[in-house]
Amino acid sequence: MTDETAAQRRARGLAKMSEVYGWEFSDGPGEHFAVTADHLFADIWSRPGLSLRDRRLLLLGALTAQGLFDIAEIQIGAALGNEELTEEQLHEIALFLCHYVGWPAGTTLDGVVGKVASQRRKATRAAASPTE
Repeated sequence: MTDETAAQRRARGLAKMSEVYGWEFSDGPGEHFAVTADHLFADIWSRPGLSLRDRRLLLLGALTAQGLFDIAEIQIGAALGNEELTEEQLHEIALFLCHYVGWPAGTTLDGVVGKVASQRRKATRAAASPTE
């Protein structure tokens, strides 16, 4: 048993959420948020044995199999932002998944990878260009 308080567990969960997604998370209201921060991120995403990249790969496969491409889009952006996966690797993942979850799902994921990568390139160019 640990001596961790509920506040410490929440802080650990919020820190892991920030690490996973690449932006700062603050505390949120409600039981759903509490379970997400305190259990999913403080306990599950923080377990030893798999890297964040490993977990992201598994999650992308599961999301693709379920057709949850809006959530996959968030995961792809985080994977690119955290430099866990390259655009080329994400396209390869989509092609691989075509053979296991179906061609339409894998192809849709490939399109989402292209969309997110393009948005990131545009944002990078815009940030590099001085505005007048």
